[in-house]
Amino acid sequence: MTVQAQKPESGAIAEHIVTDATLSPFAQAAISPKITAPIRKFYVQRGSHVKEGQLLAELESSDLTATALDNQGQYEAAQASFNTQTKAQVPEDFAKAQLDVAQAKAQVQLSESIATARKKLYTEGAIPGRDYDTAAAALVQAKAAYDVAVNHLNSLQNVSREAALNQAQGQLTSAKGKFLNAEAQVSYSRIHSPINGVVTDRPLFPGETVASGSTLLTVMDTSNLLAKVHLAQGIAQQLKVGDDAEINIPGVNEPVASKVFLISPALDPGSTTVEVWLKVDNKAGLYKAGTPVHASITGRTVPKTLKLPMTSILTAQDGGKYVMIVGGDGAAHRKPVSLGINDGDDVQVVTGVSNDDTVIVSGAYGLDEGTKVKVGAAEEDAK
Repeated sequence: MTVQAQKPESGAIAEHIVTDATLSPFAQAAISPKITAPIRKFYVQRGSHVKEGQLLAELESSDLTATALDNQGQYEAAQASFNTQTKAQVPEDFAKAQLDVAQAKAQVQLSESIATARKKLYTEGAIPGRDYDTAAAALVQAKAAYDVAVNHLNSLQNVSREAALNQAQGQLTSAKGKFLNAEAQVSYSRIHSPINGVVTDRPLFPGETVASGSTLLTVMDTSNLLAKVHLAQGIAQQLKVGDDAEINIPGVNEPVASKVFLISPALDPGSTTVEVWLKVDNKAGLYKAGTPVHASITGRTVPKTLKLPMTSILTAQDGGKYVMIVGGDGAAHRKPVSLGINDGDDVQVVTGVSNDDTVIVSGAYGLDEGTKVKVGAAEEDAK
């Protein structure tokens, strides 16, 4: 029986972790308005390149502008009222209360002097008793008026003045809040891009009404693309950010160079795998988001080892690995092996074979122990 065979190669081998993925944009924004309104105008089309902060569309906002103008007037009126109360009315009320106290005190002093004089005259018998009683009653009234004026002044000092200022400030703050809210509503009618990128979707047209929370535009940053793969925890732990990788993209002849950009710090709770992102430079815009791709990540590297083609490795019924070698008697013999890493084509052989062994790399499947074989090219086997 003709087989193909070779001696193990000695050299370096790098582990290649092969998996499938889908290209995703580096950043994406599904832009939704905060208000429900008809679309007045679009400034971009699908495929337009936009910058962060660029105006993309405008919604109808005449009613919102009018409301904002009304609230602005109320805010300005509240500002004027606040100035009047804090700079004129409250100080005037306080000054008047101080003047009332001073007048009431002067009236008490006058009434005291009159009552004292009349008491002396009454004692001397110069005036009748009712004149003294009248002066004494006037003194009591003056003292009562003074007490009322003092209490009013204290109330203004301790409570009323502060309450009036707080009330004026509260009215001004409320008016300002309504005005700022109205201005914000107007600003919501102008839709800006939150990122640099390309407009990939624009489902509506001018004149149509867009609902609050629904997608008006989609912007993707495709200057870099991400291939997001899920790997077993044991494999992911051997990787680090910056490791080399290759992406095979349909329609592209050569593999595209990539790097490990992110390794998730936590396991996916559903699949118990680790998500790894591979970053692909796409500044030329050659590759499209959403494309299914084949990814290969370069993992561990062994600088010097024996390696064989993966086609030479066979699996026994008990799960062990073995190869068939061509012995000196020209027959095939089974030899168990232990394997290390592989690069997709070759595999590291840790134990089981040496440089002197001739290992069957093609045609070994189904060979029985001791089967006579002839080493030749695949063309001879076909003949």
